[in-house]
Amino acid sequence: MRVLVLGGTTEASALASLLAADPRFDATLSLAGRTSNPKPQPLATRVGGFGGIEGLARWLRDEKADAVIDATHPYAAQMSANAVAACTQAGLPLGTIVRPPWQRLEDDSWRIVPTAEAAAVALGKTPLRVFLSLGRQDLHAFAASPQHRYVARTIEVPEQAALPPNLKILQARGPFDRDSEARLLVKEEIDIIVSKNSGGTATYAKIEAARELDLPVIMIARPEKPAGHVLGSPEEAVAWLHGCASGSRRGV
Repeated sequence: MRVLVLGGTTEASALASLLAADPRFDATLSLAGRTSNPKPQPLATRVGGFGGIEGLARWLRDEKADAVIDATHPYAAQMSANAVAACTQAGLPLGTIVRPPWQRLEDDSWRIVPTAEAAAVALGKTPLRVFLSLGRQDLHAFAASPQHRYVARTIEVPEQAALPPNLKILQARGPFDRDSEARLLVKEEIDIIVSKNSGGTATYAKIEAARELDLPVIMIARPEKPAGHVLGSPEEAVAWLHGCASGSRRGV
């Protein structure tokens, strides 16, 4: 069975390992190319976009794909929308691994906003020390609030022309633990955290550390993300693909 995995997450990496170990699958992992030095994967890997819905549908036809698994990041809404449309056009089954969001606990101080731009406004006018944990693609939004001092953790150095003037970059890749996150927040004298609700365990430690230190969090809400057949884990995705191969499940 020929499978395309739309990846870039820990779930996609775990699924790649499962598929590589199963001789019934001939799978390809697709990465968006946001990271120039991604972790090595056990599957054939392609990097870069497909060229929208039509380009993805054409790739699926040309490669004679039998099914697609969308294991992209919870905020990769456009790629997921393209996957739904292309699989519908190509008549292929689409499974989507949906990572549950973090839930606010009683001791959490969260303010939920819709976008990075709204998060920048929500910081207010009084200068603060802000920890940005939302990837490098949205850092430019905070250039509109230059009164703050920012510490941003990213896997790679941001390339946008417009960035906050008082910005310190920490290059690191998760997972992180609560104690080290708490030490970092204290060392950098952080007043407030801005984060995406990515879910999962790799970066949740900063939320635990914020709770421990009684720091507020501005949480950027997840976008509406189109999905195919909803799957809870890489293992569930493999079981679903077996069903597709036997003809018991079709469509998105």
